[in-house]
Amino acid sequence: MRNHYNGLKTAALIGLLWMVLLIVGALIAGGTGNRFWILVFGAIALVQTVVGYWNSDKIALRSMQARPITQAEAPELYQIVESLSQQAGQPMPALYIAPTKTPNAFATGRDPEHAAVCVTEGIMDLLELRELRAVLGHELSHVYNRDILTSSVAAGIAGVITSIAQFAFFFGGRDREDGGTGILLALVAPFAATLIQFSISRTREFDADEDGARLANDPLALASALKKLETGIARRPLASSPERQTVASMMIANPFNVRNLFSTHPPMDERIRRLEKMAGY
Repeated sequence: MRNHYNGLKTAALIGLLWMVLLIVGALIAGGTGNRFWILVFGAIALVQTVVGYWNSDKIALRSMQARPITQAEAPELYQIVESLSQQAGQPMPALYIAPTKTPNAFATGRDPEHAAVCVTEGIMDLLELRELRAVLGHELSHVYNRDILTSSVAAGIAGVITSIAQFAFFFGGRDREDGGTGILLALVAPFAATLIQFSISRTREFDADEDGARLANDPLALASALKKLETGIARRPLASSPERQTVASMMIANPFNVRNLFSTHPPMDERIRRLEKMAGY
């Protein structure tokens, strides 16, 4: 894998999340006169991160109703993943398929030894084998770059920040002296946490695009796959639910066909442009 300075970028972004968390804790501690709240909120964030990290694969696969797929059921899919894994010098991940016609794929698992790659029925119908290989290279790159840990940490801290902000609003916002602080926390803290979390997600997607294209040795195939996925998802977007919102950020393309400032994925045009540039176009 090419060095994207992932560790430095991730440490900086997660550091910002922790800074927001500690600032929120400090403000609440100041308002209540008890600094113990800073330690409490930090501990909650740590516990939530660890739990999410160890169970992210089960949660993601269950939310998509995915089932294991055997080599006999999908020999070409199995051969592609096995070949890419051997090329990368990594263990073969478990393979799953999700019963939805929305074309997409995602990888999950806390490390390469406990990884799973899930494809939807829709992506199997939509892509040619060359394009599917490039997509699977992208997903395996997420595993090799330890992106699951990054997303679990970011989601855990961001979730705690949002909960704390809501706590500050409902319990501190009614006080006449500190009401402004409570309202400010309720509005600003979740917004800041969300922006930082999305910055992490977008950085991971660009890096996985590049690494996946190099692993498959075919950036144009990945660019072609992304074009087809954008069209396919527009025709058949995934039905949204709280559980699927969590796994959406893991997928190679936004499954809800939503384009806005808060999208967990970079603009598809920009991703395709970068891949075409890699191929010399």
